[in-house]
Amino acid sequence: MPIENYTELKSSIADFLNRDDLTSTIPSFIALAEANFNRKIRHWRQEKRSTAIVSAQYTSFPSDFMEPIRFSLTSDNTRRLEMVGQGTMMEMRENNKDTSGIPQFFAITDGSLELFPTPASDHTIEMVYYGKPTALSDSNATNWLLTYYPDAYLYGSLMHSAPYLADDGRIQIWAALLQSAIDGINQDSEEAKFNSAGQRIKIRSY
Repeated sequence: MPIENYTELKSSIADFLNRDDLTSTIPSFIALAEANFNRKIRHWRQEKRSTAIVSAQYTSFPSDFMEPIRFSLTSDNTRRLEMVGQGTMMEMRENNKDTSGIPQFFAITDGSLELFPTPASDHTIEMVYYGKPTALSDSNATNWLLTYYPDAYLYGSLMHSAPYLADDGRIQIWAALLQSAIDGINQDSEEAKFNSAGQRIKIRSY
């Protein structure tokens, strides 16, 4: 049976479990699988790009933000922002009397983007980051992860069903299949992005 949308995924999970009494519970298995995906999967299809005007020490991230890839200022000449830890950020503020100017560094602080130096005027920042895939639901029947990797959704949901059903005998099977799927997804991304990097056409001279 193909798994192309949320309804077919729920049906496949019920078929694998050979149960017809889990209609209200299967969505929870899927949601738990998605939480696991957000921690472990990093694929180029998750990459997002967003711009914002920054004018203060702290700026909100996009609502689907998970992890930074690269941040840069695109006003007043493009320049990359360097990520630092909160300890380094505090040390720089202390040593430089919390100066303001053109930002050069950023940290993730209390769920926000913290900039140093604090912007002295408006600047445009471009954020390239990993974003959460849109969760499946009755109103969102599919996403890129289900379209390209339905096995991950199936095995992830089945793995989370095992503790609920006290089916310890199969949890190791589902977990192994899920890990294989996740490894394959991450590897696919790495190969797509980097395998052809640096290749050049060589022309033989005579």
